[in-house]
Amino acid sequence: MNEFTSSPRERLIFPGMAPFYHCFAQPVGWALFRVLIGGLLMVEGWPKILAPMAQVGFVENVLGWPAGWFFSPLLAVMQFIGGFMIALGLLTRPVAFANAVMLAITLWFHIRNPYGPTFLTPEGIAFLRDNLQYLTGDGQRRLLADGGLGFLHQVQSKAEFNSAFWTGGAMLIAAFGGGRYSVDRLLRKEF
Repeated sequence: MNEFTSSPRERLIFPGMAPFYHCFAQPVGWALFRVLIGGLLMVEGWPKILAPMAQVGFVENVLGWPAGWFFSPLLAVMQFIGGFMIALGLLTRPVAFANAVMLAITLWFHIRNPYGPTFLTPEGIAFLRDNLQYLTGDGQRRLLADGGLGFLHQVQSKAEFNSAFWTGGAMLIAAFGGGRYSVDRLLRKEF
């Protein structure tokens, strides 16, 4: 992977920028993107590493998959260790592909199971109305005016957006590999 773009010098508006794009901007930008995606996966995976069996109930009862005892720690390892490997650029393609599949399942879950009344119950709204000290003035106006519908929409949108961004990022990394500044490149072997 010498270049990400197919922009030969003659197609660039400023042909003199080609060395900058191909020798610096693209490889450094790709490394930063890879580190960002991998690092964020590590942040999400760290709590799961601390409690690797915490997702068993979710996997079995919400997703409806058997063997939560297997998938819960696998999720922890995929996110934390896989994120670390993506950030380093080590076995980049298979690790990124595995994470892309996991993240696509997360996206599917968020679309199929939107946050709704079970997330913010009428009892919860009543509690907040009776205990305004738990909310700022702005929070009171935004959350209590519509019973939390705007808040739920915002939370749902963020869950879908984040899952879509991470899924797309992991897919791109799986397609293009670690790039120039990666352990894969140092080893001179990659998938």
